[in-house]
Amino acid sequence: MDLFSIIFIAIGLAMDAFAVSLGIGTTERATNARARFRLAFHFGLFQFMMPIIGWVAGSTVSRWIAPVDHWIALILLAYVGVNMIRSGFNADQDSYSRDPSRGRTLIVLAIATSIDALAVGLSLAMLEVSIITPSIIIGVITYSLSTVGLFAGNKLGEKFGKRMEILGGVILIGIGLRVVFTHLFG
Repeated sequence: MDLFSIIFIAIGLAMDAFAVSLGIGTTERATNARARFRLAFHFGLFQFMMPIIGWVAGSTVSRWIAPVDHWIALILLAYVGVNMIRSGFNADQDSYSRDPSRGRTLIVLAIATSIDALAVGLSLAMLEVSIITPSIIIGVITYSLSTVGLFAGNKLGEKFGKRMEILGGVILIGIGLRVVFTHLFG
């Protein structure tokens, strides 16, 4: 597989992490450099690891994961999205009760945005493509776009306030629905 194709795949996979980062940026919960680094790093790390896991798993595990992976992504993204929407309508409530760059929330978001990378890894295994270079490229691009999303979301959040949390939540739910739609209808 050529480098150009790998870069396009990486950008496509990173779009979910970018959108989530944009939404988190609007909440003003990840405004310091450490929190932004943790989020972007973990999104990049999970996007790096998932294709490797998919590649190693081959067809053995895929028959159990493939039928439900899109539903898992929808549930995780919808859960976070609904919390963001609820927070956007309530001026006193934060969309994340905890820092989204730490703990369970960080892991849930990182998994939800990288599940499709698992399928890419499985596909690359079937094509007999080496996995290390594509995984590194996917991880680096995801980290970079997540960082851009966090900064852009923060600027939008400063300008538009809580309304951006509502938009961020709608975007997360939309991403979850898109994942399900593409799995069901190709």
